[in-house]
Amino acid sequence: MKVVWNAFNGRYADNPRALYETLLARGGPAHEHVWLADPRHASAFPPGVVTVPIGTPAAVAALESADVLVANTHIQLDEWRKPPGAVYLQTWHGTPLKRIHRDATSQPPDDVMAALDQDIARWDLLVTPTPEGTRLLRSAFAYRGTVLETGYPRNDVLLAPDREDHRARVREALGIPAGTTAVLYAPTYRDDEAVAGTDAALGLDAGALAARLGDDAVVLLRLHHYMGHQPRPASGGRVLDVSGHPDISDLYLAADVLVTDYSSSMFDFAVTGKPVVLYAYDLEHYRDRLRGFTFDLETEGPGPVVLDQEALTAALLDLPAVAAAHADRHARFCQRWCALEDGHASERVLAAVWPG
Repeated sequence: MKVVWNAFNGRYADNPRALYETLLARGGPAHEHVWLADPRHASAFPPGVVTVPIGTPAAVAALESADVLVANTHIQLDEWRKPPGAVYLQTWHGTPLKRIHRDATSQPPDDVMAALDQDIARWDLLVTPTPEGTRLLRSAFAYRGTVLETGYPRNDVLLAPDREDHRARVREALGIPAGTTAVLYAPTYRDDEAVAGTDAALGLDAGALAARLGDDAVVLLRLHHYMGHQPRPASGGRVLDVSGHPDISDLYLAADVLVTDYSSSMFDFAVTGKPVVLYAYDLEHYRDRLRGFTFDLETEGPGPVVLDQEALTAALLDLPAVAAAHADRHARFCQRWCALEDGHASERVLAAVWPG
């Protein structure tokens, strides 16, 4: 059996990575595996992994010879034709707080939407993290096919028996001293800033934040991969740019608190039980004009919503009290959005696709 894998258009990451590694660890029948790879991220693929450059005739040939295709986003290659009998497993890449596809406030051009809908029509199975996630993704994609409501495979590592050892290894590799509070800042992108050449301010003075938090804290910057053109401070000292780190799950384990805005990272990080602070400096613009939300972030999010850096700093300086004050809210959020996350999502997905 030939399996073709794609994550974020050519990276070794996310749900496909988790499924691939679990499948290899499980043993059983040998399969031929091919990953679509962006040459800019080729170094993140482990030695021995077979890759073909995404967007090339070799990638089309791989797709058209696959028995199973696993992807976490749309594959937009006009030339690609799904082989008869092939199974296309779409894992997607997050629970949508921000409205997406058909449910978004603004729509892409008709030809782009048509290409995306063509890809959706090829899906045979869609992985979702919760019943609520199923509802949102079915609505957004007008998807009527089979759903695997299993939890997200990428989150298994956050509950693995060796997670504390994993955390220690990542922190050591990043140079985070023991006893240091690691603040992970992982915002999403803004549609009106995601094009190179646009004004895309970071929205956070990371150096000033690190200075206020003191010597016992470090700020980890994880910018969205659409925002490579976004100015950011030089990495070093108590501000580390970890945008190029291949797997954000490592950073979830290494961090002690997540600061995000409207990113699906909040759903994943909540699995760890650690606090989340929502830094929504452009809340009205993003919610009311740019994207729209699937629920009320201010009353139903996993932590406090702060609107400026001063309030963010105050929350982080008093983190134990903030976490305690929002513990019930965090628990309700996890019950609604993370209830299926138990460290075994990959096994459930593989059992559905490769039984036995």
